[in-house]
Amino acid sequence: MRGQKPKPRFERQLADARRQALIDAAIVSLKRHGHEGLAVRRIASEAGVSLGLINHHFPNKEMLVAEAYRHFHRQLIDVHVQAVARAGPKASARARLNAFFKSTFSPPNLDRDVLTAWIVFWGMHRHSPQIQRVHDETYRAYVELVRSMLAGLANESGKLRMSLRTAAIGLTALLDGLWLEWCLDPENFSPREAIKICEAWIDSLSML
Repeated sequence: MRGQKPKPRFERQLADARRQALIDAAIVSLKRHGHEGLAVRRIASEAGVSLGLINHHFPNKEMLVAEAYRHFHRQLIDVHVQAVARAGPKASARARLNAFFKSTFSPPNLDRDVLTAWIVFWGMHRHSPQIQRVHDETYRAYVELVRSMLAGLANESGKLRMSLRTAAIGLTALLDGLWLEWCLDPENFSPREAIKICEAWIDSLSML
């Protein structure tokens, strides 16, 4: 509309900051309380705001939880990406994979409270189209990260025993299974042992 002034930048930044604070509060609430943490009153209490502010930024609770899921998953993926980057641009494919394994089996990823939040998200997946869309988006990015590192391994060591697609599926399943097993019973094996299992799997993948 003519004559209508654009919203000042600082107001947009403030609104974005408040929205992010609600997303962060939702994640903390789910970590602390599990399914009970889905209650909007708990999230509002965690954020120190009124219910009205949540309703102002999110049309419904499902959208807030979906955004929390997106942010939560991206944070964990970013940890992996940063760990791989720290290996250095000249690092071998095996070195990058090792850095990835170490980031998987160390904080903040290796945290039983993280499992509590994941259980809530997984429980909503079957019945929530919004959660399904976010899962498809974020998990695709995770699998692509794994696939890209395996592609680097194939370039360096030669043909793998399976296609990149199936290798990526297999490795993510191994990582997820070991991570879940550790969260359920940390006394069963150490993070170092989990990394050794992953390294052995990589050894068996190469044709050489």
